[in-house]
Amino acid sequence: MKVLVTGGAGYIGSTICSALLDAGHTPVILDSLVTGQEIFTKGRIFYKGDIADSELVGRLLDDHSDIKLVVHCAALIVVPESMEKPYEYYKENVSKSVEFFKTLVNRNVRGVVFSSSASIYDVVENFKVTEQAPLNPQSPYARTKFMMEMVLKDFSSAYGLQGIALRYFNPIGADPKLRSGIHVREPSHVVGKLVDCARGKIPKFEVTGVNWTTRDGSGLRDYIHVWDLAKAHVAALEKFIEIFQGREQNDFYEVINLGTGQGVTVKELVSSFERVSGSILNKGEAAPRPGDNAGSYASCERAGHMLGWHAEKSIDDGIRDAIRWGEQRKSMLGYD
Repeated sequence: MKVLVTGGAGYIGSTICSALLDAGHTPVILDSLVTGQEIFTKGRIFYKGDIADSELVGRLLDDHSDIKLVVHCAALIVVPESMEKPYEYYKENVSKSVEFFKTLVNRNVRGVVFSSSASIYDVVENFKVTEQAPLNPQSPYARTKFMMEMVLKDFSSAYGLQGIALRYFNPIGADPKLRSGIHVREPSHVVGKLVDCARGKIPKFEVTGVNWTTRDGSGLRDYIHVWDLAKAHVAALEKFIEIFQGREQNDFYEVINLGTGQGVTVKELVSSFERVSGSILNKGEAAPRPGDNAGSYASCERAGHMLGWHAEKSIDDGIRDAIRWGEQRKSMLGYD
C-alpha cells in the first residue's frame, strides 16, 4: 500500500518510513524540514512543505490518488521548549493539524494513524497505565497531543474519519540499519544525552528529578526501541480496515498504548548504558524539568489484541543502536 507520512524526515517518522519500505509498502513523505533532515528522504517520495498548505496536500494526493491512509507524525516535540514557546506549539501541533485533517476530509482520505504521547496520562499509584487511565497533560506539548486526540475523535464522529491514536511511551535507539536516528544537535531524549556524554559532547549527564515516589527516586519510564515503535505503525496500517470493519460512525476512533510493558527508572537506564557502552559517565542530579512528572509505563494488552504487536527489542538493543548511530551520524549529517 501507499501511505502518506507527515514528518517523515524526522527521527520517528523516518524510521516508520523505513519499516514501511521493509514491509513492502511505499511511504510518501510530507515534511517542512523545520526540524527534519532531507537526507532521511533520500531515495523516497518526498514533498517539502507545510501540512496546513491545503494546495500542496491536494497536489500530493492528486499525484498519489491511491493513498487512503495517513501517518501523522509532524509536530514540535520538546517538552521544556513548549513551556517557553506555547504559541508555537499550539500553532504547529494543533492549528495546522486541524487544517490538515480538514483537507483529508475534503479529499476523502479517511484513515489516520496519529502520533500521540503517553505524556497525556496522569500519574497513577502503581505507574502502570491502561488506555482508560486518567489523563492530566502537564505541559503545552502534552496538551497539544491531548487536544489533537479530541479533534481526531470529533472529526471521526462528524466527518467519518477513522482514527487510531498511538500513545508513544519513550522511544530510544535508532533504525538498526542506521538509515536514520536522532538528528538534533542537542537531543532532549535521554539516551541521546547519554551518548553525547559518553562522547564528551556534554560534560555531565544530569538525572533531572530524584525525589519522585519511585523505587530509587528517579523518574520511571517505559523505554521502547524506535524500531519496535515503527513496526507497530506498520501493524496498525495493515490492520486498519479490519479494525474498523462493520463499525458505526460513532465508533471510528481507537486509542492504543505503545510501550514494552516494563517500567525502568532513569538511574537504572544509566546503569544499563554504562554496562553496554563500557564507559563510566560523569553523572549529576538536578531538579525536574518544567512539565516533568514521576512517569509511567504501558499496559500493552490492547496493542497485542488489536494489532498483533508486541515490543521485541530490549533496552540494551536500544542503547547499542543509539551508540552505533552516534558514531556514524557525523558522516551522514555533517555534525556529531
